[in-house]
Amino acid sequence: MQTHSDSHTPALLRGIFAPTLTPVHADLSPDVERWVAHSKQLLADGCHGLCPFGTTSEANSFGIGERIEMLEQLVAAGVPAAQLMPGTGTSAIPDTVQLTAHAVKLGCSGVLVLPPFYYKGVSDDGIFKAFAEVIERVGDTRLRVYLYHIPPVAQVGFSLTLIERLIKAYPQTVVGIKDSSGDWNNLQALLTNFPGFGTFTGSERYLSETVRLGGAGSINAVANVIAPLQRRLYDKLGSDEAAELQEAVNQMRPVFKDVAPIPALKTIVAHVRQDPNWLNLRPPFVNLTEAQSQSVLTALAQSGLLERQAA
Repeated sequence: MQTHSDSHTPALLRGIFAPTLTPVHADLSPDVERWVAHSKQLLADGCHGLCPFGTTSEANSFGIGERIEMLEQLVAAGVPAAQLMPGTGTSAIPDTVQLTAHAVKLGCSGVLVLPPFYYKGVSDDGIFKAFAEVIERVGDTRLRVYLYHIPPVAQVGFSLTLIERLIKAYPQTVVGIKDSSGDWNNLQALLTNFPGFGTFTGSERYLSETVRLGGAGSINAVANVIAPLQRRLYDKLGSDEAAELQEAVNQMRPVFKDVAPIPALKTIVAHVRQDPNWLNLRPPFVNLTEAQSQSVLTALAQSGLLERQAA
């Protein structure tokens, strides 16, 4: 493997990460100004880092060129690349290579990589070969890959055997995983079988247990709204206050359990910021109905979460 090497070795990432929402203009083009401002606000609110182009970011609704240009603009605007773990996984190996190599070149400390997800029922051998191709073609010793396991959406995932094989083949490169299976047994198996691996839970409700068992933290959608509360929980882990804070954090997702989560989160941000431009959505997503919006905002008010984290 031809490799680039320099003195910069990315640190393993830990803590609370937000898969940043991606605002768009009325003409559906990326609203980079709001995106940068939102990203900076999330870091100011306590996020240890950000995952632009995750599922909540609508990554696969944006083109390769858009994602490259946007990531450059984000870093140029002063968001530290060292705090970024952009999503770079696509169904096409050349696209994944291009996005991944670009992120490494910008100085991102890691990349979150979906398996090729269009063809279902593929073998572990096939997924291994796809990742081997990406890693070899990027050919950069700075590359740090976090596997993205989200079978409820991708329907293609990572078995424990496959993860072990990838770690053995690329121990300095494949350094972590985001488990968005929603299955505690799977998450517990990851934490038990791969100690020292950078395991992030995709569900904030498992944050305390994940860190207790040696995991890295959480990458979760609701950090877009309650980052201060999650950071307080992370900092208080192991204290008497942690259980109460974990229970408070757990109250966020039920606020929008009966509606599409991404339009709901954008509705909440539009309300909190008093900025209707956040209501713009790129298809296939559509806005919540007026009744749905009112239901979400009423549930949010009743939860007391925003007041809680402002205290």
